[in-house]
Amino acid sequence: MAVFPFTAIVGQDEMKTALLLAAVDPSIGGVLAFGDRGAGKSTAVRALAALLPPIRVVAGSPYNDDPDARDCPEADRAKAVEAPTPVVDLPLGATEDRVVGALDLERALTRGEKAFEPGLLARAHRGFLYIDEVNLLEDHLVDLLLDVAASGENVVEREGLSVRHAARFVLVGSGNPEEGELRPQLLDRFGLSVEVSTPKELAERILVVRRRDAFERDRAGFVAEWASEEASVRERILAARARLPGVEAPDAALEKAARLCLALKADGLRGELTLLRAARALAALEGAGVVTDAHVRAVAPSALRHRLRRDPLDEAGSGARVARALDEVLAA
Repeated sequence: MAVFPFTAIVGQDEMKTALLLAAVDPSIGGVLAFGDRGAGKSTAVRALAALLPPIRVVAGSPYNDDPDARDCPEADRAKAVEAPTPVVDLPLGATEDRVVGALDLERALTRGEKAFEPGLLARAHRGFLYIDEVNLLEDHLVDLLLDVAASGENVVEREGLSVRHAARFVLVGSGNPEEGELRPQLLDRFGLSVEVSTPKELAERILVVRRRDAFERDRAGFVAEWASEEASVRERILAARARLPGVEAPDAALEKAARLCLALKADGLRGELTLLRAARALAALEGAGVVTDAHVRAVAPSALRHRLRRDPLDEAGSGARVARALDEVLAA
């Protein structure tokens, strides 16, 4: 089924950039998009799936095993095939068994065999796991995701089964803040947090509706119309991934990242790490060989706004506080 092209999305530049940065460097830690209903959050995530370059996997592997991994047997390497980068939806009503995997009941009943049926975490390995309305996710699934995100492994021990498999994925969440806040432990796991709002300009709103209407009336034609732009962005992602290891992050950039986090009283050190990785990924995406102040400034709001402590004496929003700190630190 055709999906709305990523490059046809009007505005929402911060969200689109954050998703591209996560595609270039998954170690950034995922993306959280919070904002108005109907502003294109789910559309952008699903559009990203069609944009991602394919990955090499072991043919028939339910875990998207990497044939180029050091511990992959020679026989499995010979069976390597290309497959789309997985983008897996985790529904709010999903059971724990569906998420982590469980006993294959059909084989157990028909053949008397104990076999593991992989879950959504297995399917999402080496790809993206998307949770719409993430702030409404049940607590026991939040705890489960936190454990897997921290270890990079999914461990299942039940019904006489003991299974352990890699589960490394980019976590992408979206939601409406009016429906509740995210638990701090999960919020901290997202590398980037972006704010998504309904367009305020008349011309922009008209363009959004016009493009969406054109897509609904002729999906295949609309997708074909944007095919060259989609291919161009896909090539940018591939080039940025290749360029990323060689992008230099000088000590001055790291010092400014640390100063920013100190000025904002950000808890922990994830702020500095995310800020540095995101700035490096942006430099790679833009074709630059060195991280500059401009790269740090561009990614700082999305890397830091969700890491700030609440200050009852400061009525400014988190975005305004980050902007103020940027002016102070980068001007020094």
